[in-house]
Amino acid sequence: MFELRESRISPVKEDMTSQVQSMIDGTSGPRRITFSPGVYRCAGLRLSSDLTLHMEEGAELHFHPDYDAYAHTEVAVVAEDSNRAMLVASGAERIAITGQGKIVCDGSRAFSVGEDTEMGVLIPAKLRPRVLVFDQCRDVRIDGLTVEDSPMWTLHFVDCDGMNLRNLAVFNNRQMPNTDGLVIDGCRDVHVERCEIRTADDGIVLKTSARAEGGTTGPCADITVSDCVIESRSCALKLGTESFSPFRDIAFRDIRIEASNRAMGIFSRDGGPVDNVRFERIEVDCNEAPAGFWGSGEAVTINTLDRRPEDGPAGAIRSVVVRKLRGVMEGAINLVAERKGDISGIVLEDIEIVQRQGPLGTGQSYDLRPTYLDRFPTDAAAGRVNAWRLDEDGKVVGVTPYPGGMPGIMIKCVPDITLDQIAIERPVPLPVGWNSDVILTV
Repeated sequence: MFELRESRISPVKEDMTSQVQSMIDGTSGPRRITFSPGVYRCAGLRLSSDLTLHMEEGAELHFHPDYDAYAHTEVAVVAEDSNRAMLVASGAERIAITGQGKIVCDGSRAFSVGEDTEMGVLIPAKLRPRVLVFDQCRDVRIDGLTVEDSPMWTLHFVDCDGMNLRNLAVFNNRQMPNTDGLVIDGCRDVHVERCEIRTADDGIVLKTSARAEGGTTGPCADITVSDCVIESRSCALKLGTESFSPFRDIAFRDIRIEASNRAMGIFSRDGGPVDNVRFERIEVDCNEAPAGFWGSGEAVTINTLDRRPEDGPAGAIRSVVVRKLRGVMEGAINLVAERKGDISGIVLEDIEIVQRQGPLGTGQSYDLRPTYLDRFPTDAAAGRVNAWRLDEDGKVVGVTPYPGGMPGIMIKCVPDITLDQIAIERPVPLPVGWNSDVILTV
């Protein structure tokens, strides 16, 4: 057994990157570095095994608002053209960040280049670092941390095993694209609880990505998320769209989703199958969003689409249960398969939801982005890669009006579905553009 080595650091006005990194690298074996209250200005930091960073209340890591500051903390998984992060670890074991401290990033100011008022988003800089990337790490614990104003994906865990993420808070600018809160990418044995995430992009998202050097991050399996509060202008609880490897045995329970766009979504695009996913005791408040955001006010969205037809079809989705759903939506519940048989074993049970008219009208269409075309660059006036693209008529590709108007639930090419105790309260009389069918099968 190694004795725990404890040390403490206090802030100074100058850049502290070298001092902090030296403390991380200075000894081996179990060690804990405590950050006293104050502001620590740093560039990228690389963490290692048997390390705990403990941030006392009032301690703040302020990372430099410059992509070049992270040239020495590159990562192997590229996201939105970024291969750099502020805090990184690779192949580390028994690693933790604890305490009531903050990471402050200034992302929406330093890493945006303007505003697209029509689409309702800031225009992001081409190169933006993520806040944290842990790759192939084991026995990871993060408890109590707050992150503010991330420039890109916030907390990204890649091919990790044995993770406990508790009492986290993420507060990002609600107009900054790609600021996903918690990204669990090809990880196993993960427990997330008592977290609060408020962001423009996905709240808690599970992915199985491709690696730049070949291969994938691996499957997502044995993951539970519970007792969280999420606000998202994209999708609060999501699987996909990166879906190169399987997803299996995943549960979301006792979640409150506030002032969000989509609540729950499963998006199969790249060949990895999805099996045994449960959403239980979920409260939702789903509002319409501008066209720059995927979807608009849906409580549940499950779909398959062949994004890379040259490599094969999208993976099948099997055995998904949504039970005890409560709340309000300005869109509809929709389940859309590329082909019959792509989606099966779906159960919607004990659903009580109010469907109300939204102010934008965007909820009256269903959204299958990202599509095959969203992979490719286009003229800036006609779209943004992996976000939106306009067709020759100036309409967003992948967004289609519901046939006959917006229903409560649309089911397309999904014959194997069980609906039990469904109550959807709708306006009387129905607004213009609404379908008289509560449940529409096409």
